[in-house]
Amino acid sequence: MDDESVLPPLSVLDLAIVSQGRSSADALAATTEVARLADRLGYRRIWVAEHHNMATVASTSPAVLLAHLGAVTTRIRLGSGGVMLPNHAPLAVAEQFALLEALHPGRIDLGIGRAPGTDQATARALRGARVAQDEDFPHHLIDLMGLLGDPRREGGMWDHFVATPDAVGFPEIWLLGSSGFSAQLAGVLGLPFAFAHHFDMGGTVEAVELYRHSFQPSERLARPSVLVTASVLCAESDERARFLALPGQLRRLGLRTGRILPLLAPDEAADHPSRGAAEAMAGSAIVGDPASVHEGLRDLVAKTEADEIMVFTSTYDVDEQLTSLRLLAELRPGGAAAPFDQTEQKSQPV
Repeated sequence: MDDESVLPPLSVLDLAIVSQGRSSADALAATTEVARLADRLGYRRIWVAEHHNMATVASTSPAVLLAHLGAVTTRIRLGSGGVMLPNHAPLAVAEQFALLEALHPGRIDLGIGRAPGTDQATARALRGARVAQDEDFPHHLIDLMGLLGDPRREGGMWDHFVATPDAVGFPEIWLLGSSGFSAQLAGVLGLPFAFAHHFDMGGTVEAVELYRHSFQPSERLARPSVLVTASVLCAESDERARFLALPGQLRRLGLRTGRILPLLAPDEAADHPSRGAAEAMAGSAIVGDPASVHEGLRDLVAKTEADEIMVFTSTYDVDEQLTSLRLLAELRPGGAAAPFDQTEQKSQPV
């Protein structure tokens, strides 16, 4: 971008996390509020994830949740961040997202991942008799792409099956990843690539560079398109933001040490015996007042040359998440609803 201070378009990732003392219904109602506000503020897209057998996460079926969010929004793109393809037959996913595209034409993203989104025992229960191997993933992805109007070779599932209803348009397919494998595969197939920087696993710059180096133009995409997710929490002051970030820090500490902790209220998190360890843990989260967050996002964009930033905000109360989204929207000239640069490269239908 010409002005280094101008941020690229912003989007939202929501996991429907169940805070302590709340229900799954509460978490899904909060996700609905987030989607409505993001739609009004002009965020480009909202994605929801697929997780299974986790009491602290209510988002188990992205397609079902996206149908609901589409009914309460008007313009924001709706997507999966992502559908874990090894858990599903390609035809089943194609039908679900063809139906979503028919319901909400021109607004559907299909983000595809290859992780199970759960533990191995639950993954086996989900897949039944099917045995998914890592080497199957590219073949299943190509089958899925063909079923949704983007065939890449002669002969395939699309010669025998139709993803009904027969859509006049197709979802925008993204490949998600946190490693070089997905980055390279996205590049070879000429797909847009979303890197899970919010996982805090490192390798972000290396992965996006590998994606760009591997990129081969396709009928859907003429040049590389990079989306980077980031953990972001913006509040009126640095002190307030750090206080609100404590529950998320404790939860990340639990995940890293093999414990699934609930998302505590900030007051409880402040008194938690593991607070010190959580705050000392290295991470990539961008937390602070608007000026601090703007600087952190600019630094991330400078390192990755991301075309889009997708923010994941972990807070106990949805009101604090909504405040963060409002403050973030104000970081772009004219707010998040300001017209996007029309020279930005977008994927094109076949």
